[in-house]
Amino acid sequence: MNAEAPGRTIASMPRGGPQASWLDRRFETDELEYLDRDDAPDEVKQKVIGMLDRLGGLFKLHEKDARTTLDVVRDVPSPRILELGAGHGKLSAKILDFHPTATVTVSDLDPTSVANIAAGPLGTNPRARTQVVDATAIDAEDDSYDLVVFAQAFHHLPPAVAYRAIAEATRVGKSFLVIDLERRTPLGFMLFWALRPLLQLAALPSSSLRPLLHDGYISALRAYSPAALQALANAADSAISIEFLPRAKGFGPTSMAVLFRRPGTAHGQVTGQPHGNH
Repeated sequence: MNAEAPGRTIASMPRGGPQASWLDRRFETDELEYLDRDDAPDEVKQKVIGMLDRLGGLFKLHEKDARTTLDVVRDVPSPRILELGAGHGKLSAKILDFHPTATVTVSDLDPTSVANIAAGPLGTNPRARTQVVDATAIDAEDDSYDLVVFAQAFHHLPPAVAYRAIAEATRVGKSFLVIDLERRTPLGFMLFWALRPLLQLAALPSSSLRPLLHDGYISALRAYSPAALQALANAADSAISIEFLPRAKGFGPTSMAVLFRRPGTAHGQVTGQPHGNH
């Protein structure tokens, strides 16, 4: 496949998909989150990651994402899992808590985040290893993993990069699971926009909340719709299948789970049932 040809077409795709409405296209931005900015200090980035970790714990996102991940590989006795964009590494930690024989490679593009993960409990866990990994150029052989998972961070990738990540993840993994923010409707964006000044006012006393609010707002504008994810899969390989998985209900941010599989990969029925002792 010529990777350049689809890249030129997909680069200009709206986050709402090729057929996104005029109104939906207005709720986009090219502004970068602190986590994506080269000029943002590591201290600021790690504050945002720390707040995301605490919010994930508050809303039990780490547990929910781990259960969704393990449900995909429930028929694999000792699944080999690669986590991309791990940030704080809590998803991989929960996977190991819930599954007694799973192994994980915990990765991120940011060396500081990887170093922090390696210095924590995962760094001494014999079933885990840490690694700096570019999602578009993974240093692994074909089918090295039973599953590649990218949780709550896929929206950081612009379309021209995101489709390449899908192609690469489905090369090194038998399946690729993306769990990410669900794109709001135009009405939802307008309500969010109206409430933003109140949220900014509430965040004024806290220096750590301001970057989180900044990144959270941009994340919402950069979230992909189902139609956009389908277009990204088609750009990676028109034969890649895409399946939207059931998600456990609960309090907190709404997210969706999408499973990409390349041709020749066996399909199993995903039930959405929880795993492990929890």
